[in-house]
Amino acid sequence: MLGAYLILFPHARVASLVPILFIFTVINVPATLFLLFWFVTQLFSGGLRWGASGSGVAWWAHVGGFIFGILAVYVFARRRVYPY
Repeated sequence: MLGAYLILFPHARVASLVPILFIFTVINVPATLFLLFWFVTQLFSGGLRWGASGSGVAWWAHVGGFIFGILAVYVFARRRVYPY
């Protein structure tokens, strides 16, 4: 779903809770930046688990689901037809 959201709504903004020292504030972050940051953290976390005692399958499932969401948009999304 997150990969599909990235493709369908690239200019959307996401309200995000950000800690600045001991104060939490809400800022609006571009969805593209937020989702790519999330994807990289999943990829990095999965890579750190490679060869460790755990398999890290959950991290790789998130990476695979993100990529599948991107590909699914191109397969299943309907094109909008605008009347003249």
